[in-house]
Amino acid sequence: MTDRFGGECIPLPGDTSTIAGIEALAAELPARETRLDILVNNAGVAWGAPLDDFPEIGWDKVMNTNVKGVFFLTQRLLPLLEASGTPEDPARVINMGSIDGIRPPAFETFSYGPSKAAVHTLTQQLAGKLAPRNTLANAIAPGPFPTWMLSTGVGTGGDVEGTDWETIGRGTTRGRVGTPEDIAGLAIFLS
Repeated sequence: MTDRFGGECIPLPGDTSTIAGIEALAAELPARETRLDILVNNAGVAWGAPLDDFPEIGWDKVMNTNVKGVFFLTQRLLPLLEASGTPEDPARVINMGSIDGIRPPAFETFSYGPSKAAVHTLTQQLAGKLAPRNTLANAIAPGPFPTWMLSTGVGTGGDVEGTDWETIGRGTTRGRVGTPEDIAGLAIFLS
C-alpha cells in the first residue's frame, strides 16, 4: 500500500483491554506524531456460552476490550486529537459498535450486545463533550461481516473461507453480508 498511496504505515501493537496496554500505546504514539487526526476504536472481541454457563471471564474480557478500551484509549489520546482539531477541520473519533448493540443478538454472546450498546451510548456522550474541543465522535453499527469472529459464532470454528456467507447474508435487509468496502466507505465519510 505504501507504494500505491505513499506515506508510511507503522504498526503499534497493544492490548487495549488493560490500562497498562492503553498507556503503553498512548505513550508510543507521541514519540512518532505530534497530532492525531483520526482515531478508529476498532478492537473488539466476543464470547459465546449458554446463559446458564456464561463465565465471568467472558463478561470481563468483552467489556474490558469493547468498552473500557474505547473510553480510556480515547481519553489518553485526547491531547493529540486536540492538537489536530480546529473549528473548520475537527479531529475524528470513530467507534466500532454493532447492530447487536441495537437489537438482541442471534447468538449466545451475552456480553457482546451489551458491550456494543455501551459503545453506542458512550459515543453519544463523547460526541457532546468532544465537539466543543474540536473533535467529532461517531459510531458505526455493522451487521454481519465475513470475519473469523463471526465464523466462530455460526459454528464453523474460525473457518472464514468455509463459512456459507450467502446463507447468513440472506437474513439481512440487504440480503448479503458486509464487504470491506462498506466499512471503509463509511469510515472515510466519517473521517
